[in-house]
Amino acid sequence: MTRVLVLNGPNLGRLGVREPEVYGSATLADLERAASGWGAALDLEVEVRQTDDEAEIIGWIHEAVDARAHVVLNPAAFTHYSYALRDAAAQITTAGLLLVEVHLSNPAAREEFRHVSVVGPVATGTIAGFGFDSYRLGLEAIAVRLRG
Repeated sequence: MTRVLVLNGPNLGRLGVREPEVYGSATLADLERAASGWGAALDLEVEVRQTDDEAEIIGWIHEAVDARAHVVLNPAAFTHYSYALRDAAAQITTAGLLLVEVHLSNPAAREEFRHVSVVGPVATGTIAGFGFDSYRLGLEAIAVRLRG
């Protein structure tokens, strides 16, 4: 079974209580359950992780490259300024793996500082604005690409 890491950046551990009008009322635990189910249906082994620590998420990306795992990444606030995360993420696609950047909300429709992603240019693709469905669509995109 193909392994996919679903990596989440800062403040996403607060899903369900942080700005539910923007991010919804479902929790990270709800996302973990949903992503596992979507992955199983797509013949993907999905592991969901979240951290508020930039170094930790970079380490997970290195782990994905070394383990030949594809990645669905919600970099959260790191999206807009973390060149260290961008450089780590570039290793995924350089290694011939798939990287789907996802966002619960649509950053382009929000504050101007959210309009630029430093991760997007090195990702295989970006899906934004569909809530938890952004993750489902990201996993589906990986499954479709792997089927050829």
